[in-house]
Amino acid sequence: MNLADKVTIPAQVMARQVGEETVILDLASGTYFGLDPVGARIWQLLSDGKTLAEICAAMLAEYDVSSEDIERDVLSLAQELQSKQLISST
Repeated sequence: MNLADKVTIPAQVMARQVGEETVILDLASGTYFGLDPVGARIWQLLSDGKTLAEICAAMLAEYDVSSEDIERDVLSLAQELQSKQLISST
C-alpha cells in the first residue's frame, strides 16, 4: 500500500460515530474495530473517496504534525484496516 492508493470500503463494513470515536463493524465476521478521534477523521476521509496522499494533505492542514509522522500514521492505519478486511486498495 502506498500514498497514491485509493481505498474502498466493502459493502459489509458499517461505521458509526460514537462521541468523538468511530466504531467499525464487519457484518461478515461480526468483528468490531474502534478508532480514536484522529483515526475517525482518517476514516471519514477514506469514506469520501480520497487517496491516501489526499488524506495526508488534509490531515497536515488540520493537525500540527510533521508530514513524515502523518504519512507513517495514515499508511499504518490503512494497512491495519486492510489486514482486517475493512478496506481494500484500488
